[in-house]
Amino acid sequence: GTYDHAIFDSVRGALKRLRANQTNAEGTDTTTLTSFNTNGFSTGSDDVTNRNSSTYAAWAWDAGSSTVTNNDGSIASQVRANPSAGFSIVTYTGNNTAGASVGHGLNAAVEFLIVKSRDQSGQYWHVWHSSLANNEYIYLNVSNAKTSGNDFLNGTAPGSSVFTLGSGNACNKSGDSVVAYCFAPVEGYSAIGSYTGNGSADG
Repeated sequence: GTYDHAIFDSVRGALKRLRANQTNAEGTDTTTLTSFNTNGFSTGSDDVTNRNSSTYAAWAWDAGSSTVTNNDGSIASQVRANPSAGFSIVTYTGNNTAGASVGHGLNAAVEFLIVKSRDQSGQYWHVWHSSLANNEYIYLNVSNAKTSGNDFLNGTAPGSSVFTLGSGNACNKSGDSVVAYCFAPVEGYSAIGSYTGNGSADG
């Protein structure tokens, strides 16, 4: 069968599912991912995560052991961060104010950022990468080329403590619950980059 890609995290909770290839709002699923454990995770009987005889791939990042309130930005956020691995999970409530900022807890400049409204169906996943201009972004769930506008990050590159938001419905609608996955490179552990293809067999 063909099933949507499912994203779960320990800040939103194990039963809270988002679909990486869709624009659906967050849903509560009691039979997909049922818990995060010290040695992995547990699944229910749903075909999305545990169909009989099917093979699955899971990508897992350790964001640390505790979720804390972060007040580095003008919007308070809930953050679970692992600076030594360059990864954090952030949730916040939008205020539709251009220039509002959100703390990410990594103590290093974020170079890869994925953001999605949890409440709205029909809103794309917004993605920024350090190879893009500050006012450019791409979408995770469709194959569009990059687009430009200040509605996502207000034309401001993420810093070592916060990322900045534009106004609008996608990632900063007033009252909306939003999740962000933040990545920063760590020397000797991880790197974030880009490349330009040359169309050659030895590219």
